[in-house]
Amino acid sequence: MSREHDEQTIALAAMFQVATLVDQIATRGMVPQHSLESSIYSLFVDSPNITEDVFGGVSSLPNNLGMGIKTLSDLVEKKGDVKNNNITNYVLSLMMLQSKVRKTPGMLETISDRLDDIREKTHYFSPDVSNPMDEPSAFTHSSIIANIANLYQDTISTFNFRIQVSGDPRHLQNAENAAKIRALLLAGVRAAILWNQVGGKRWHMLFFRSRIRPSLQKIR
Repeated sequence: MSREHDEQTIALAAMFQVATLVDQIATRGMVPQHSLESSIYSLFVDSPNITEDVFGGVSSLPNNLGMGIKTLSDLVEKKGDVKNNNITNYVLSLMMLQSKVRKTPGMLETISDRLDDIREKTHYFSPDVSNPMDEPSAFTHSSIIANIANLYQDTISTFNFRIQVSGDPRHLQNAENAAKIRALLLAGVRAAILWNQVGGKRWHMLFFRSRIRPSLQKIR
């Protein structure tokens, strides 16, 4: 299987991880902290040598993208709880949003510049670490999540097309949960942009089981 298919599978697993996390927050009000950290952290990896570096490197991939890999694997193999259409709908919506972002003049630059500013703010929450990129947990501090959520609202939420998140109103109306969902959706759009950069196309979803099954076996 080609390297391109491996990279597309990684980016797709990242989108499914975000979608699963969003669904869990909306329906349960909580998510595994490590999966949340890995997805949010990916927003700030702006100069990866290889696709795996966006999610911690080759050796860390099965752990950092474990939730997304499992969700995607279950869907491919038609195992587990695949009846939840919300997750797949979120992924398809992320693909649509990334296209709008790329076609909107100046939006990618705006997002990148503001993420740089947010990265600098993480120093306040990891003062003993010289490089905030060495401390992924700093990126999930409530203040940082709120800043990322505001960035999402100021940019992607301005499109007429928006992702409609379904779940328990008690969880969705919680301000911290709402901020996490918006921050995760921005991470999902970032993964969708990566997916496009490595050759992913929406029509690939029609045949994605046969395309990505071999690649999934490599990374899980």
